[in-house]
Amino acid sequence: MAAEPTPSQTVGPFFSFGLCVRPHHELVDPGRADALRIEGRVLDGAGAPVVDAMVEIWQADAEGGHRDGFGWGRSGTDAEGRYAFVTVMPGGEGAPFIAVLVFARGLLKPVMTRMYFPDEPDNASDPLLAALTDAERAGLTAVAENGGMRFDIHLQGERQTTFLAL
Repeated sequence: MAAEPTPSQTVGPFFSFGLCVRPHHELVDPGRADALRIEGRVLDGAGAPVVDAMVEIWQADAEGGHRDGFGWGRSGTDAEGRYAFVTVMPGGEGAPFIAVLVFARGLLKPVMTRMYFPDEPDNASDPLLAALTDAERAGLTAVAENGGMRFDIHLQGERQTTFLAL
């Protein structure tokens, strides 16, 4: 009798189940004075949208703390590969960033990257950013747009986002 394949062996997509259980793309009320909208697209190597990906974020709160009930969010992508979150700017010492994980078909495990914020003085002294080329740094830095931030994630190709080892 053969063993049944595990989820990581069957390569989804079955992210809709995780999104139905707990979508959680609004970490704070969108009406809060310090609410920050982050949106972007997940794109494949040819620049086509990845329509069935799931994006997770992990971050500190506005004071730089990691507390129960805050700091984790999840958003699926739509027909254009778009995802969105409502959160706050992470506080604390050093360059503010949000950890980003992408789950998508064809990936046995998620890929992880960071989203940094533009024009932050501490970006210049961040060890990760200092180790990257200008193009790689640009790929990890969100773009201010429409009162929020845009962060596109390229899974492959010339504009591939820099991913970190898990």
